[in-house]
Amino acid sequence: MKLIDHAETIVIAIAAELGPGATDRIAAETLKRAIDSRGAGHPYRRAVIVTDLAWFDTLLFHDSPTVAIGGAGVNGVTGRFGTELPTVWADGDHAFIQAALGEVPQRVTLWGMDSAATHAAVEAFIGRGWLDEFLDRCWRFRAGALA
Repeated sequence: MKLIDHAETIVIAIAAELGPGATDRIAAETLKRAIDSRGAGHPYRRAVIVTDLAWFDTLLFHDSPTVAIGGAGVNGVTGRFGTELPTVWADGDHAFIQAALGEVPQRVTLWGMDSAATHAAVEAFIGRGWLDEFLDRCWRFRAGALA
């Protein structure tokens, strides 16, 4: 049995060196709960949290919708996506959401100048409707897929 579906399972990438109580990890868990709650019981419509090193080492993740949490200085996936993605929301110059929701696979970075600002970016992504738009684009019916 496969564990993820590269078209439906959302990969959340965080920095490898984060400990269990790190703010970025807590923000990732908040986002994972929000995604999982919208999955409506579909086995692959959920999120998995991986490190940036695991993302780079696992080719399957490269084809999956991915949300990178944390700034480019700590998260290599944010560093890779950050130069390619437009900023869709900013709280001054402290917290940022960058996204390419029309691309396949979908890519998002959520980061801030400090851990509190990164958490604010995650909350804005969830609370301002970008998460729902992101999931709608990831989870729309695909031709040939079983419902």
